[in-house]
Amino acid sequence: MGRFKEQEIKKTEPHQPVCLHHLAAQNLDVFCWCNRCSHNADLPVDTLIERLGPLFPVPELGVYLRCSNCGTHDVAARPAWPRYGGQIARHG
Repeated sequence: MGRFKEQEIKKTEPHQPVCLHHLAAQNLDVFCWCNRCSHNADLPVDTLIERLGPLFPVPELGVYLRCSNCGTHDVAARPAWPRYGGQIARHG
């Protein structure tokens, strides 16, 4: 992660990011999204903990991932929250 981006994140997100052990405690996987081709997949958190350790921050996973569809490393990662009837959007 670049220094500028790191500084901006610290300004807006003063708390520690969610780590893999937080997801394991809630039985959640990791949702990955390719920013180039929009391909997405859920990765099992147990496998990631074995490879990276329980204290690895979820937002930084994308640096280590590659899209299986287009091959790019431009991947975002977040908790795979349960889906309740599809995408929920709020417009005001």
